[in-house]
Amino acid sequence: MAVSKRFAEAQKAVDSSKLYDINEAIELATSLSKTKFDESMELHLRLGVDGRNADQQVRGVVVLPNGTGKKVKVLVIAKGDKADEAEKAGADVVGAEEIITKIQKDNWLDFDVCITTPDMMGLVGRIAKILGPKGLMPNPKSGTVSMDVKKAINDVKAGKVEYRLDKYNNIHVVFGKVSFGKEKLFENFEALITAITKAKPSASKGQYIKNVSICTTMGPGIKVNARS
Repeated sequence: MAVSKRFAEAQKAVDSSKLYDINEAIELATSLSKTKFDESMELHLRLGVDGRNADQQVRGVVVLPNGTGKKVKVLVIAKGDKADEAEKAGADVVGAEEIITKIQKDNWLDFDVCITTPDMMGLVGRIAKILGPKGLMPNPKSGTVSMDVKKAINDVKAGKVEYRLDKYNNIHVVFGKVSFGKEKLFENFEALITAITKAKPSASKGQYIKNVSICTTMGPGIKVNARS
């Protein structure tokens, strides 16, 4: 697969046989960012679990101490007082049946997170096949199905991210922007690693965190020496 000249040059600066200290890795990754936009910083982990087994699933949420650097567009599906609460809390879009219809008929997905109240899940279930594959389906485990709509919105806006296994037992999460600087990126990285480590299933045996790497949106992967 052909790569750009810029990527090839950046790749030369990374020792693929080395496990970098996280601070060193962050410093190297940010120094190699030469794009005209503020690249995201990505964390990639391979875990020693088998996600095909329900008792070895790894999924959770964490509010990053310094946020993600991304403006998150929040949709809240609610009625009555909870709809009013959502509007006051800063939800970008609030609705009920009309939003469900819009998503069904127009395939409207102009939002990053969908929050709803438990009583609306029957309604939201009608669009599960649309939201699910996009990772937008509300879920109690991620805090997006809640009666405390205000807190759910505030957490998302403050930088709450969800981590979950993919079908290859990997986790991929954005943990900030290059412009954050090394200290803030390190704090976010530590928050994520700590949360994922604590989420280790009791059924998981042997080495839990197999390997860790970070990269910028357009940059090469850098292997990190992280605790397991």
